[in-house]
Amino acid sequence: MAQFGQVLAEIGDFGRFQIQLLILLCVPRFLFPFFMFSQVFMVLDEAHHCSVAWVQNHTLNLSAAEQLALSVPLDVAGQPESCLMFRPPPDNASLEDILSRRFNETQPCETGWDYPEDRPPSLLNEFNLVCDRKHLKQTSQSVFMAGLLTGAVIFGPLSDRIGRACILLQLLLMAIVGLATALPSFELYMVLRFALATAGAGCTLRTITLVSEWVGPSWRTPAIALTQVTFAFGQMMVAGLAYGVQNWRLLQIAGSAPILLLSFYFWLLPESARWLLIQGKVEKAKQLIRKAALVNRRELSAELLSQLVPEEKGPLGNALDLFKHPHLQRVTLILICVWFVDSLVYYGLSFQVGDFGLDIYLTQLILGAVEVPARLFSIFMIERLGRKWSQSGTLIVGGVMCITTIFIPSDQPVVVTVLAVVGKFAAAASFTISYVYTAELFPTIIRQMGMGLVSIFLRIGGILTPLVLLLGDYHAALPMLIFGNIPIVAGVLCVLLPETHGQNLQDTIQDLDQRSHPGSLDTETPEKEKSPQENLPAQG
Repeated sequence: MAQFGQVLAEIGDFGRFQIQLLILLCVPRFLFPFFMFSQVFMVLDEAHHCSVAWVQNHTLNLSAAEQLALSVPLDVAGQPESCLMFRPPPDNASLEDILSRRFNETQPCETGWDYPEDRPPSLLNEFNLVCDRKHLKQTSQSVFMAGLLTGAVIFGPLSDRIGRACILLQLLLMAIVGLATALPSFELYMVLRFALATAGAGCTLRTITLVSEWVGPSWRTPAIALTQVTFAFGQMMVAGLAYGVQNWRLLQIAGSAPILLLSFYFWLLPESARWLLIQGKVEKAKQLIRKAALVNRRELSAELLSQLVPEEKGPLGNALDLFKHPHLQRVTLILICVWFVDSLVYYGLSFQVGDFGLDIYLTQLILGAVEVPARLFSIFMIERLGRKWSQSGTLIVGGVMCITTIFIPSDQPVVVTVLAVVGKFAAAASFTISYVYTAELFPTIIRQMGMGLVSIFLRIGGILTPLVLLLGDYHAALPMLIFGNIPIVAGVLCVLLPETHGQNLQDTIQDLDQRSHPGSLDTETPEKEKSPQENLPAQG
C-alpha cells in the first residue's frame, strides 16, 4: 500500500504543476485586499457644514457666503461648524430680526450637509457619514470583519465536503456581491459587505489548504509565505486603483469585475488529490496524479500508483482537550492572546492609513510594500532566533512603535509614518511567525481544533479593531495606547511558551509530557513531519 506522500515525492513535490497551481491561487489573494481595505479611500474626510433650507427659501438676495454666515456658526478656527447650525427663526420673524442675528441659538444639523469641496462621489458625502453618523464608517468595517469570521465557520466544513468547487462558488459570490455593493443604500451596503467577507474568507481558507495539499513538506512554508506576499502586493494595488478611480461606485466596480475573469478556473483549477483519496474517489485521484506527473515531466511508477489507497482521517480531539492538560491549557490561552493581538495591531495600523499625516495613497503603498520583506524576513528570523523569541520580539517591537507615535507632535507626519511602517513590519512578521509556531505547538490529534479556536479570536480581534478606533473620538491617544500595550503584554507572555525549533512534532497529548522530560533529546523534525501548515487558517 502506498500513501499520497510517497506518490507526491515521486511525481515532484514542487514542479511545474505546483508552480502553475500556486500562480492560479495567488491571483485571488492579490485581489482580496481590495475588498478589505478599499473602504478607507471611500470615506476620506472632507469639509462639510449643515445644509440649511430656511435661509435659501427666504428671498433675502444674499450671496452664498452671506447665507452660510447667517445660518452656520463659526468654530474656534473661524471656519463653519461641521455639525451645528443656527436654530431656524420662527415663520413670523421679520427680515430685520433675521439679518440682525437675533436668533443665534444652535442645534445639530437637521436637513443634511453640504460639501463645498465638490469632490467625486464617496461613501462619506453620498450617505452623509459625518457628525452623528460618523461612527458608521468604523461600524461597517466591523461588519466586514464579522463576515470573515462567519465565512470561516460556514465554508471551512463545506470545503471538506465539496473540495475545490468551494473556491469556484466563493469566487462567483465575491464577483456578484462585489458588483452589487456599488448600487444600494448604505445600510444595504453593509449587508452586502458582510456577505462579501463571508465568501472571501472561505475562499482564502481553501486556497491555503489546496496549496499545502499539493506542495511537498520542504516547499510548503515558502509556498504559503508567497501567498501572503501576494496579499501584500494586493494592498499596494489598492493604493494605485483608489488614486486613479476616486468615484466610489466606479472604484467598487473596478475592484470587483476582475474576479469575473477568473471563470476559466472551472477548467484549469485542479482538485486536491489528497481530498479525492479521503473521499474514496481513488480513480479520479489517480488521473490527477498522472496529469501532475506529466506536467512535472516525471516518471510515475505504475506499481506505486496501483498501490495507492484512500487516505484515512486521523483521530481528532475536542475543544475540552485543549484545557484539560496543564501545559496545553497554558499554551492555548497564550496563543489565543497572541492571535487576538496580531489581528488587533495589524488591522489597527492598516485602517488608520489616512491618520498619519502624509498622503494617504503614498502611505498605503508604503504599508503594503513593507509587508513583502516582513513576511520573508520572518522565515529567516524563526530559523536563526527560534520561534519563541521571534514571536515575542515582533510583538513587543510592534507595541513600542504604536506607543511611541503618541508622543510625536502632529506636525511631524514623516516621523509618525516611519514609526507606523516599522510597527506594520513587526505586525506582519508576527502574523507569519504565529502561523508556523502555533501549528508546531499543538499536537497532531488536536492541531486542527486548536488552530480553529485561535483563528476565531483572530477574527474577533478584527471585529473589535474598528470599534477601538472609535475611542479616538474621546481621546486621540486611546487607540494607539491600546494597540501598543496589549502586544507588549502578549510578547512577554510568549516567554512562557516552549521552543519548537528543531524538535519533532507532537502527535498525541501524551507526547507533550515527553518534551518536558530532562532526559529527552531535541531531534531534527523528520521530513514527513515538517511544516504542518495544512491546518492553518489564512490571514485576511
